Order: sequence, then C-alpha cells, then structure tokens
Amino acid sequence: MAKKCMMIRETRRKYPNRVRNRCKICGRPRGYIRRFGLCRICFREIALQGKIPGVVKSSW
Repeated sequence: MAKKCMMIRETRRKYPNRVRNRCKICGRPRGYIRRFGLCRICFREIALQGKIPGVVKSSW
C-alpha cells in the first residue's frame, strides 16, 4: 500500500500538470497497466481470480 503522505506530496509538486498514474486498488505508482488502471501485482491477482473478462493466463 502506498503511503497517504506520498500521494498527498504529489499534489504539491513543482510542476502541477505532471500526473503520476497510480493503481486504483493499492495506489502503487510503478508497474502500472494503463488499460486496466492497475499495477502488475493487483492485475495478476484479479486476473487469476477470473474477474477481468477476456484475460487468460498464457501457455505455450
């Protein structure tokens, strides 16, 4: 979980129009997948549960 102070600190930035994408669930700024709005960790957990339609675990 991202610290609340880190999220608040981003609003007081030097460049106000610079936006940092964050995961909707945990607030993680890195490993963000734009299409789903989630970080890679949350995406994997939710996809394995089958809650994201159209996402299938790859196998070859």
